[in-house]
Amino acid sequence: MASLSPSSSPDSATGSGTDPARPDTGEPLRGGSDSDSDLGLGKFYCGVDDPGHRLEGEELEHEFEAAADRLRDLVQTASREQLLYLYARYKQVKVGKCNTAKPGFFDFEGQRKWTAWKQLEDMSAEEAMQEYVSCVTSQDPDSSQKERRERRTGFGRPAVSSLYQEEMIREEDRNIFDYCRENNIEHITTAISSKKVDVNAKDEEGRNLLHWACDRGHKDLVSVLLQNSAGINSQDDEGQTALHYASACEFADVVELLLQAGADPSLKDQEGSLPEEVTESSSISSLLRQYTAPKG
Repeated sequence: MASLSPSSSPDSATGSGTDPARPDTGEPLRGGSDSDSDLGLGKFYCGVDDPGHRLEGEELEHEFEAAADRLRDLVQTASREQLLYLYARYKQVKVGKCNTAKPGFFDFEGQRKWTAWKQLEDMSAEEAMQEYVSCVTSQDPDSSQKERRERRTGFGRPAVSSLYQEEMIREEDRNIFDYCRENNIEHITTAISSKKVDVNAKDEEGRNLLHWACDRGHKDLVSVLLQNSAGINSQDDEGQTALHYASACEFADVVELLLQAGADPSLKDQEGSLPEEVTESSSISSLLRQYTAPKG
């Protein structure tokens, strides 16, 4: 839903903003700027350099995994900046350069995490591991290497902060909305074509796949859903359509795609707001008015 509440994004199903390891001030980022000032990370430094011993190779990898394991004991005392710093470097190691679309306009916590990761640009996995280990060590200098290595989960992977829980959902626990959020077009297309998933299935707040795709700005996925007869004017529990979501998130290309496919810009939500009234983009408002104006 396009309201000014941190819990309004489809990602609210993950519990974002309520866990102490994912602190949320509730302050909107107003458009999700990528600047350092949004997160306070431009001047933030978490680790402690040790020029006398630089880890390399397998030793570095072992220390990184051990540090990730150790983090679960530190989340209560670590600051938001520290957790974001660690989150970004963990993603850089496991995934590489940020390769995902910016989260939706109202997904404030997702925007913080995305921006922290995006700022690392082409940082190597080795450097990211060095900084991660250094940061955790600075917070827990007395923990021995042996202790950290022995404290691994039974699944052979580090038990990390709940800051990462969203990233570590087991495959069997994922639902179709998780794949939609991740822009996994192949999986969604297969699920729909095999009749395993109803393209118009809704989540607990009445949002269908098209709502989710529009909230994230996944234009290609939006096209796929429309080609598979997604309900273009379907309204969630607060009366908002996919067009409301795309407009509020200021994804102009998605707004145009929806309008060309027949989305109705005259539908109001429960608060009486039109799609053109939930956006701060003058160009999107103008586009919506063109389609709302009577023809002839």
